[in-house]
Amino acid sequence: MARHTKWWIVTAVSAVVCYTVLWLGCALQWSWLETLDTALLNPLHQFGLKHPAWVRFWDVVCTVFGPDGFRVAGAVAVVFAVLRRNLRVILFLLATIGMSGVVAQTAKDLVDRPRPAGALTVSASSAFPSGHAVAAMVGVLALLTISAGMFGHRARVVTIVAAAVIVIAVGVGRVALNVHYPSDVVAGWALGYLWYCCWLFVIRPVPLARAAAPDAESIGQAADRTPQAPGTER
Repeated sequence: MARHTKWWIVTAVSAVVCYTVLWLGCALQWSWLETLDTALLNPLHQFGLKHPAWVRFWDVVCTVFGPDGFRVAGAVAVVFAVLRRNLRVILFLLATIGMSGVVAQTAKDLVDRPRPAGALTVSASSAFPSGHAVAAMVGVLALLTISAGMFGHRARVVTIVAAAVIVIAVGVGRVALNVHYPSDVVAGWALGYLWYCCWLFVIRPVPLARAAAPDAESIGQAADRTPQAPGTER
């Protein structure tokens, strides 16, 4: 238990440092960050102009696994949680997936970074941080947390790997479409992880497979548990 708590603290602090550095870099317009962003963005822009199918592919990926896609998945999970009478999961999903868009937009308003000039698709609002990256990180972690215990070990590993691929693919897609700088995506991942961690410790959800109808005693016992990282359940 102590090991898991330490792991969460270390990773959360790392996310805070990462987001803070990138936020300062954008706010103060650090040249090294702009150089790195441009070096990664320009080749993808040129490639996208020559390959429309490449652009369409990433547009579909970012639409399916975008904020709206995770809101739909979260709504379905809320229905299951209602059927299981699991109030903690309901509140957890509403706070994480449901509010991630507000968090992302608030963070965008604080920086108001213009999007790259060579955007290959239409995207509203400002660039930093990536709202898609926030939604993907929060969405996959929240869904992995509430589904703990529903699958066997092998299926669980496959699910975690697939979730990681989705998060990375969404980030790559936003850069490939030239609607975000790489630093926007990394900052979005960091912010999404922080938002997830905050509510994980505040609500401490009991996974759906472990509590079909938790009573007051089981809820009290769950509050004493330290949340575990997705994939470390026993």
